[in-house]
Amino acid sequence: MHHFIWTVLVLSVTLSMSSGGKVLVFPVDGSHWVNMKVIVEELHSRGHSVTVVRPSDSWYIKEESSHYKAITIPTSGGFDEKSFGSLVKRALNKQKEGQFFWTRFMIQLEVNDNFSQLHRKMCDMMTMMFQDEALMKSLTDSKFDVVLTDPVIGGGVFLAQRLGLPLVFNVRWTLHGEGHFAIAPTPLSYVPMPGVELTDKMTFSQRLKNMLLFTFNLYRIASKSKIESKNAFCKRFFGPDVDYFSLFQDADIWLMRNDFNFEFPRPTMPNVVYMGGFQCKPARPLPVDLEEFVNSSGEHGVIIMSLGTLLAELPSDIAEEIAAAFAQLPQKVIWRYKGVKPSTLGNNTLLVGWMPQNDLLGHPKTKVFVAPMVSRYLACP
Repeated sequence: MHHFIWTVLVLSVTLSMSSGGKVLVFPVDGSHWVNMKVIVEELHSRGHSVTVVRPSDSWYIKEESSHYKAITIPTSGGFDEKSFGSLVKRALNKQKEGQFFWTRFMIQLEVNDNFSQLHRKMCDMMTMMFQDEALMKSLTDSKFDVVLTDPVIGGGVFLAQRLGLPLVFNVRWTLHGEGHFAIAPTPLSYVPMPGVELTDKMTFSQRLKNMLLFTFNLYRIASKSKIESKNAFCKRFFGPDVDYFSLFQDADIWLMRNDFNFEFPRPTMPNVVYMGGFQCKPARPLPVDLEEFVNSSGEHGVIIMSLGTLLAELPSDIAEEIAAAFAQLPQKVIWRYKGVKPSTLGNNTLLVGWMPQNDLLGHPKTKVFVAPMVSRYLACP
């Protein structure tokens, strides 16, 4: 499957393995860059030349790398770790209040507002790029073969259109929600919305709940500060008859970061390639201190907990509850966590600011991986 994915990608840009190709990457910052970086490094290892576009305030995408050349745009990309972390904290606190549906609605409104600001900043960044004649001439003269992008904010879609290049998505989420909702039919009678906690076997009331969430998602997509800002950008630079959604759906290949074997049955499209688990590599030896901690778990093994970029620092009361629950388990726990050490932390739990996640998940003593809606890792539960 791994080799098939890369064969499709290479064939899509009509490259030969002997000469190598030129790939222009427009990534998304934060945890999205973590998996894009895996693809970038793989392309580099196979002899392709990779160029990455990044804003000057990027907090994950480094300007210096042996795997790619960076083009730094002197503007904000809109990703601010503190503000997004604060949003997640407020969302978690709200979810502890009131009824589920109303709480979800209020959380989505707040998330919608924050991401609207992000989309506006992206359009500002793309406007700056398109108005920089020297930069655009340089990109054109570089004769790239393909644009590879994470479409969650859409900048790469604009860039591919401007340069007239094939477009490949590295995708899990888009402006429209989960990737399938933007490209394939979605029968709501048996395709549950993400996060609604339903299966493909729904009662009438559950289907109604699914429909309500889908309707709210349509409202979110139609938000003036999101889709209309993108359509205005299209009309300004591509003409009055061009809209963002048509450019978006014209992507040549969708590399989906999930595994169809783990999804409920649903329609898909022929240009969708499933690559769940593509980021997995053979586990390397752990640092000495981690190896000793893991081996001390005995027959019970180890639980790994990593909540990603935006959940690394939890509200104190939630962190206390989680720590207290872990303290009652026979397993050892390695928890990627930032913030004040919980007073309820047990002797079986190790807090770390960073962890060699792939190597830990490949360790034979690892029993469970606790993470929020992540990609598949090494067959770990």
